[in-house]
Amino acid sequence: MPELWRNVAVWDSGSFLQSSAGVDGESIGNCPFSQRLFMILWLKGVVFNVTTVDLKRKPADLHNLAPGTHPPFLTFNGEVKTDVNKIEEFLEETLSPPKYPRLAATHRESNTAGIDIFSKFSAFIKNTKQQDNSSLERGLTKALKKLDDYLRNPLSEEIDASSTEEAKVSKRKFLDGDDLTLADCNLLPKLHVVKIVTKKYRNYEFQAEMTGLWRYLKNAYARDEFINTCAADREIEIAYADVAKRLSKS
Repeated sequence: MPELWRNVAVWDSGSFLQSSAGVDGESIGNCPFSQRLFMILWLKGVVFNVTTVDLKRKPADLHNLAPGTHPPFLTFNGEVKTDVNKIEEFLEETLSPPKYPRLAATHRESNTAGIDIFSKFSAFIKNTKQQDNSSLERGLTKALKKLDDYLRNPLSEEIDASSTEEAKVSKRKFLDGDDLTLADCNLLPKLHVVKIVTKKYRNYEFQAEMTGLWRYLKNAYARDEFINTCAADREIEIAYADVAKRLSKS
């Protein structure tokens, strides 16, 4: 392990890169925010271990480390960082070139692509009123379509100024190009949760014509940095069992 990280701990309901346990008390539980950090460290080339912690029997040091806060959080030389965005900034600034790769997106728009999907999903999945379901579903679909449009439209570097043919559809793998960036580490874990939960509890699927979105997911599922830090589908479904409300006519 790099010298720098002897005094670092990323907590997800536990200590150094520990993750909340699944229903079996051992497997990784659902937490897209922790997965975001795990992906960043993996892409940076940092060696780390993930140890799960059963929240029903969480250790006292976890409670005492950052009272009143919810994991994930990070400790470095005794300082506790609790904001996921701040943790991401810290990792990007501290694990910097030439030893570690830069992960920040080149295009500003990549950082905000899909930014409202999770909030639209939350409203859709928590809704209990049958009469509101259609409009909330349309809101989620609109947000997904906006992301699909961004993924389908070529980035500036994909357009050949000397060519007489216009590049109409992007062929890039991820938000900002063919490499995973911080933008993907933020969006992909949440997008995967949306895909699994809406299918399970609302029989909702991403539209087949959203080819940019499906290309994006296919490329993500081919990367170890994503699939090996992701909770099992069943764990995600169980995590939302009490969140996804039944629809009623009243």
